[in-house]
Amino acid sequence: MQRRPVTTGFGGGGFGLGSGAPVPRDLIAVLAALFATFSLQFFASTEVIPDLLRLSPAVFSGFVWQVVTYPFVGWGRSGFWFLLELLILFWFGRDVFWRLGRRRFWPLVARAAVGAAAVALAVLALQAAAGAGTAGPGAFQLMQGQRILLAITIAAFATLWGEATILLFFVLPVKARWFLWLEVLFAFIGFLESKDLAGFAGICAAVFLSYSALQRGGAGGTLHGWRKRAEAWILRRRLERLKRSRRFDVIDGDRDEYIH
Repeated sequence: MQRRPVTTGFGGGGFGLGSGAPVPRDLIAVLAALFATFSLQFFASTEVIPDLLRLSPAVFSGFVWQVVTYPFVGWGRSGFWFLLELLILFWFGRDVFWRLGRRRFWPLVARAAVGAAAVALAVLALQAAAGAGTAGPGAFQLMQGQRILLAITIAAFATLWGEATILLFFVLPVKARWFLWLEVLFAFIGFLESKDLAGFAGICAAVFLSYSALQRGGAGGTLHGWRKRAEAWILRRRLERLKRSRRFDVIDGDRDEYIH
């Protein structure tokens, strides 16, 4: 796998790798869809449209299309933060798209987004079964729209260019591979504020599915590799304990027995 050292800005790949490449039309279409649906929510006559397309508990009532449409519906109320998230999505999305190509990029997004939605809905159903109450209006907010696409593209970038150096917030140099864990950390902080457990689980699932899809053997190969590493770690610990424990057999010349 090709790895190139890249120094970039606010967690984005656009300042370094692929900076001279044209912007993919697919990415332009995604950004336009996110911006358009984000704008619709501010008008009384059109606010119902993004509500019908975002992921919600209505999936259990037959609104199954939301599992597919929710990544392309802009989320948020602050225009500044929304545009900043679109900018970061542009940085990462452009590099990942040109590295994978259309035939690999879209299956990655589809599998990770649908898989994340399935995990989030399962968590919500378990919460309801456990008597945690019904989901409020903030359910899935951590993974709506551009946020799930950010999780997928950043995880893909971190997997494809793990040794790249990214200047987080333009200051702190971080290896790209650490963004896999930083995504989970940021999502957890968001969970602490929003109590959106289903959304947090969805982000974690998206990161794992994106990472595993780009590994040899896919998710099965990733789990198998982790199991092998865990077994090797346990074996090393056992060998170290055996080395530390010194056992001597002492033979008593007057008695035909062993003393341990």
